[in-house]
Amino acid sequence: MIPDTTHFQVRLAAGETDFLAAQRLRYRVFVEELGGDGPLVDHEGRFERDAFDPVNDHLILVDRRRDAAALDHVVGVYRLLRGDQAEAFGRFYCDSEYDLARLRSSGRRLLELGRSCVDAEYRGGTAMFLLWNALADYVLEHGIEVLFGVASFHGTDVEALRMPLSWLHHHHLAPEALRVRALPEHFQRMDLVARDALDRRAAMVEMPALIKAYLRLGGFVGEGAFIDREFNTTDVLLLMDTAAMSDRHKGFYTRKHEARA
Repeated sequence: MIPDTTHFQVRLAAGETDFLAAQRLRYRVFVEELGGDGPLVDHEGRFERDAFDPVNDHLILVDRRRDAAALDHVVGVYRLLRGDQAEAFGRFYCDSEYDLARLRSSGRRLLELGRSCVDAEYRGGTAMFLLWNALADYVLEHGIEVLFGVASFHGTDVEALRMPLSWLHHHHLAPEALRVRALPEHFQRMDLVARDALDRRAAMVEMPALIKAYLRLGGFVGEGAFIDREFNTTDVLLLMDTAAMSDRHKGFYTRKHEARA
């Protein structure tokens, strides 16, 4: 049975109501659920925000059955920062965690993904698919060649995450040309378990769903993790090279491109 998605709309945020609703959703997920914080977080108004919000494009999933006046209509969000936008602003968000010199010197068109989240009521359904579908349009429209961004494990106890972090390091490390590294002052080794001692099942059980989804589509990780104590997370940097995607994902983008031709 095909799910009913007629009440959903995916678009770029436009106007203060959309922006505030996106920040309200981020507050529910990153602050209330995951225990995060930050210097610009508005606890009284329940908005998660930072200095990058004004320069990003915000891809939002709207449930038109919900009340926009109550800032309740945004149920999914992706924050998008193109290379040209980051150059004008002076930096990417990931610059505070990783050395991005290899990406910048690659000459490729870059897109940083961030603050991805979905309302708890909509997880496990079509929400993320709809967001990724719209993201494909955005990538094609702007000729993006490399997508990247931090993805997070909940918590900062690296020992508890030793199996999934080691699996990523041993099996999904980015090619040398794109292998960015966590900044030296924050570098956390990911090869905490020897390759021959890895337990794939245990690693996958502990791997966040978003990271597993990127891996299935041909994603890689940078070298080293970053402990984000403000957000109560352990971050890894995910990369996707559109020229080296899995056949399944490349086919998805190709079909969309042909449909637009």
